[in-house]
Amino acid sequence: MAGSSRGEQRIGLLNGFAAYGMWGLVPLFWPLLKPAGAGEILAHRMTWSLVFVAVALLVVRRWAWAGELLRQPRRLGLVAVAAAVITVNWGVYIWAVNSGHVVEASLGYFINPLVTIAMGVLLLKERLRPVQWAAVGTGFAAVVVLAIGYGRPPWISLCLALSFATYGLVKKKVNLGGVESLAAETAIQFLPALGYLLWLSAHGDSTFTTEGVGHSALLAATGVVTALPLVCFGAAAIRVPLSTLGLLQYLAPVFQFLLGIFYFGEAMPPERWAGFALVWLALTLLTWDALRNAHRTARTLRAQAERAADAGVQAVPGGAGRGAGVVASGTPGTAGPGTPATADPGGAADPADPGTPVPAARGPEPLDAPATKP
Repeated sequence: MAGSSRGEQRIGLLNGFAAYGMWGLVPLFWPLLKPAGAGEILAHRMTWSLVFVAVALLVVRRWAWAGELLRQPRRLGLVAVAAAVITVNWGVYIWAVNSGHVVEASLGYFINPLVTIAMGVLLLKERLRPVQWAAVGTGFAAVVVLAIGYGRPPWISLCLALSFATYGLVKKKVNLGGVESLAAETAIQFLPALGYLLWLSAHGDSTFTTEGVGHSALLAATGVVTALPLVCFGAAAIRVPLSTLGLLQYLAPVFQFLLGIFYFGEAMPPERWAGFALVWLALTLLTWDALRNAHRTARTLRAQAERAADAGVQAVPGGAGRGAGVVASGTPGTAGPGTPATADPGGAADPADPGTPVPAARGPEPLDAPATKP
């Protein structure tokens, strides 16, 4: 039994590394699609993502959610908002990578948990713990330092962080699994994307059929590049603790940052290093606070469970054994490391929650996953 559990955790970790590894290495993929522009790549990504996820959902026969969604106009409207916001996120990210701004793009996903926390305070009137306030303040200072270093606000980073935080907030209200959500969003994106591709073709500006079969295949592969990490994430989310996923989420921007410096050769003057150091300090504070709070919650729940167990033993007539008393009282389980009580160190809402970037898995099926990464 224990061996089986360890095996499941190992599979979950491998899938988690695969998901965040693919998200982290995706900057290597977008330049392969040149000479296609960011707009054309984005349109192909929307189109082929729908094709891929539609086939995946047909294979596993999971379409019941679609009928329910169509009968709920408010949820459908929120999906449309999510589709619009993630369109901005994808488009800016693709443009940033293919224009030589990989490091600045990685910063967007580093500061995403901090932006999500700030949105929670401003929009949802959430109350922060002192360490969270310190983390947000440090993150703000980092943005100021980086703005001085760049000679302008780091608008690429801010746009990516704001759009992804907004996307997470909307997805939290929609409450759909990752692949199902991607299917719904790309279904909304499909007609505008297809129309744009046809318009490009009519004006002779499309690269889909002019750069060879290999280039066409790579454009079609944008669907796989988008959806496959979600499938791996779904397999990880149901097998490993949320706290582990919360730590794994930082792999993606770390890989992107390293690629920007060592592979793409982007400059990192001292003031930029200083800004990133402040961001990493803020994330360290946030992670430490989230883990401390999770452990405190787990201890509280364990103490409550023990008190309930003791009360159950005393309540059994005739001095029944401790085991019988526990069963009779229905002792609540303690919050183990894999339960939703274990706060995600990124602390945020759906995708990269600054409360918890990784939401609790909703079921045992491997296609369940939260959000769509770059």
